[in-house]
Amino acid sequence: MSPPAVVTAFLAGLVAGYGVAVPVGAIAVLVVGLTARTSFRVGAAAALGVATADGLYAAVATLGGTVVAGLVTPVAGPLRLVAAGVLLALAVHGAWRALRRRAPATTAPARRGLDTPSRAFLGVLALTLLNPATIVYFAALVLGRSDAAEPLAAGLFVLGAFLASASWQLLVAAGGSLVGRALTGPRGRLVTALASSTIIAVLAVVMLLG
Repeated sequence: MSPPAVVTAFLAGLVAGYGVAVPVGAIAVLVVGLTARTSFRVGAAAALGVATADGLYAAVATLGGTVVAGLVTPVAGPLRLVAAGVLLALAVHGAWRALRRRAPATTAPARRGLDTPSRAFLGVLALTLLNPATIVYFAALVLGRSDAAEPLAAGLFVLGAFLASASWQLLVAAGGSLVGRALTGPRGRLVTALASSTIIAVLAVVMLLG
């Protein structure tokens, strides 16, 4: 792969990672609660658990996407349209759900079983993996990319997705009671959900134009 293609694959992973990480839900509230009740070390471990789950889902989607992309090259055009349609549907659904659920968020209890870094990492990793919709999101992105069958591009895409998710979740953990509370409040949840929907919609449009 050429250097520009390498950079493009990595940046695509970054954008995709932020698209799935930015919406603030129960897991982010849990990370904030853990950080506020215990320490940043525990909160950071929980944040990395979320990022690892996102990275695993991106890797699974990428591995499957590279195999499928190699088999469906003759219908790459229609496949890109389907993938873009899935992304647009996810964006609309995310925005609609955010506007519909504007009630104040109650702080999720910081589970006492997660009060060490190792337990926080494994526990939050398991909880995040219970959301299989993430793999649908990554699969749509992978199948819509023209370089899906390139191993290096796939690896960089996964790396970018992991780093984006990790940086955002660590920001939430570092914020603790300050930034974290702002993000997990009703206005913060609405803004982050709409921001995520916008990112996903832009990805879909770029895919259609590409």
